[in-house]
This record gives sequence, structure tokens and C-alpha cells, in this order.
Amino acid sequence: YTILSKVHSDRNVYPSAGVLFVHVLEREYFKGEFPPYPKPGEISNDPITFNTNLMGYPDRPGWLRYIQRTPYSDGVLYGSPTVENVGKPTIIEITAYNRRTFETARHNLIINIMSAEDFPLPYQAEFFIRNMNVEEMLASEVLGDFLGAVKNVWQPERLNAINITSALDRGGRVPLPINDMKEGVYVMVGADVPFSSCLREVENPQNQLRCSQEMEPVITCDKKFRTQFHIDWCKISLVDNTKQVSTFQEVIRGEGILPDGGEYKPPSDTLKSRDYYSDFLITLAVPSAIALVLFLILAYIMCCRREGVEKRNMQTPDIQLVHHSAIQKSTKELRDMSKNREIAWPLSTLPVFHPVTGEIVPPLHTDSYDHTSMPLMQTQQNLPHQTQIPQQQSAGQY
Repeated sequence: YTILSKVHSDRNVYPSAGVLFVHVLEREYFKGEFPPYPKPGEISNDPITFNTNLMGYPDRPGWLRYIQRTPYSDGVLYGSPTVENVGKPTIIEITAYNRRTFETARHNLIINIMSAEDFPLPYQAEFFIRNMNVEEMLASEVLGDFLGAVKNVWQPERLNAINITSALDRGGRVPLPINDMKEGVYVMVGADVPFSSCLREVENPQNQLRCSQEMEPVITCDKKFRTQFHIDWCKISLVDNTKQVSTFQEVIRGEGILPDGGEYKPPSDTLKSRDYYSDFLITLAVPSAIALVLFLILAYIMCCRREGVEKRNMQTPDIQLVHHSAIQKSTKELRDMSKNREIAWPLSTLPVFHPVTGEIVPPLHTDSYDHTSMPLMQTQQNLPHQTQIPQQQSAGQY
């Protein structure tokens, strides 16, 4: 059978540029689109996962993130819209997958980004909270408690959450699954008044020294956060946009700097066909022809221009030819004589004594053997003045 996807009606949201945007994808919202369990009256708890992408593209916009821990938890879209997207509706396709029945349900989320009147807020502070995960911090009540604590410390007239980023997106490591450890989350807030004296205590030389030694700095307002949020004060970042000086410098064009060519203009779709026959001749045919000519010239020199033995003998003096011929003749006679020699096996390679009895082994040849072909080394019994080795006698003779 074929499973057809079901489409919800479009939903419109209106976030402000530069302010944190959070949209929760509730599983309960999509459960009605999937068939229930066979048993009537049983509460369905199907595992549901979500896929989000910009319409016509495989991924989401750069400012928008998505997180869902398990198929049994809600998904969350969050991020901070930019000013460049103001007035341009962003359509996000949301597809819900039922992991039990493999059915899908889809609807579109239309994000209409509005311009903020007092954006950007000039004073921005980024906190690193160690005992929170990003999906826990995105909950409205938790984020409200944190903004309330910051407001008590900062005392601004206007305070907004600008962005939330997981520590894993900043290069952090996944914590070990012990003691309910958290990955940590960065929260950036903005206000319209300068930083309070409590937040400025991080910039003290004593606290900077303690941070360099990996020690906790002494912050007077830390107790207002410690009950619920464990803030790493060494990683706090304070940005004052009112004092930032533009570092833009006009580029002086000179040698080595190309002129501005404007926007990139791709070639048209109607390209003319190109004949590659001339390229083939230049690339392959011409080098092959040159190599063939060089091969023929080398073959003619090596095979057809040999001088030969007769020309060599004509250019060699007669006395040298006579000496060479005499040497070759003598060498041939010596080789023929060495082939006709019949010499017994050298006695030096035979054992002198019997390996078992110890008796002297007689020579292999008789005394009438031609001594001219006898090797230089003889057996011990034929040598003059040889000392006889006494034989072992039986015990009855003593």
C-alpha cells in the first residue's frame, strides 16, 4: 500500500529582527494526523521526528537552528533573525515522521520578520550557563527566570534575549553521561543602559588573574544566579557598540589590486557548440607524428648504418690482428686440453680415518697409478717419516 502525506494549513509567525525567535513543534499537534493504536481507548505515544527545511532548499536559513533530543520530545526551532531578512517572508517546510506507522504529516511555517524600533540594543552581554542544555533554556519559563535575574542585576529599561547557542556549536565537547552533566549554553542579552558595576567586576585585574589560574572569580551578584543558573563568569563577554570604532579603510587601488568587476554574470544557457577536431590534432596527432619521425631516424642509425666486422678489420693494423688471433687460438687450445684431463678426486676431500673403526683408509688408486696425474696432496700412509698411530688393543694383552 502507499502512504500519502497529509498537509496542514499554513501557520504565520511574526518575530522581530535581532530578538530571539523560538517556535516549538509539539508532538500533540501532529498526533491527530496519524492513526491510533489498534486497541480502542489506548493512549498513543508514537515516536515522532521532524524535518525542517527552507522551501525549495535542503536546509534551513543560516540564522535558524533546530533541535530535538529524542523522538518522544518536542522539536524546537530557534534563532535570531537578521535585518537583511526584514520584509521577506521565509517559508519553512515542516515534515513530521511517525516512526511506528511510517506516515508523514506536513505543514508550512511562514516567518514574517518585522523590524525592531530600537534594534540593535547598544549594550550586549553573553553569559555561559554550565548547568543547562539548549532545549531546557529555550523553555519560556526558564528563559523568563534568567532574564528576570539579569534584570535585577543590570536594571535596564529594556532587556531582550538576542540569541541562544549550544556549547557544542561553539566547539564544546559532549559531556560524559555521569552525574547528569550538561553541555552548557550561551545566552546573549541586550539592554539600552550601560553595564552595571556587578558585571564590570569581571574586568578587574584580580578576577582576570583568578580566571587565568582556572579559579572562580569573586562576583558579588553571583548569588542571584546561583540558585538556578551556574554561570561561568570567566567566559562572560561584554560588548559596548557605542564605543566600537569602525575599522573600515578605503582601499587604495594600485599595483596588484584588480578593479572591481561588479556582480558575477554567469554565461547564458544558449552556448554555441565547439569543434574539438583542431584541439585533437594539436594535442595528440602532432606529438605522435613527431615521435614517429624520431623513431624512424633512430632505427635507421642503429640498423642501417652499422660498420660491420670487415670494416673494423680493414681499419685495424695487421700486427694487432695477428696478436689478437694468436691469443684466441691459445685460449681455445687450453680450453680443449682442460676438457680432456682425467684426474682422480683430490684426496684432500676424502676422510683420512674411518669414521667408525678409526682405521686408516687406503688410497683409492694403486701404486702403479700414473703419478703425473696424481694430486699434490697424498694420504698419510704414503708420506715419508709418518708417525704411526697405535691401535687400541684388547684388555687381555695387558
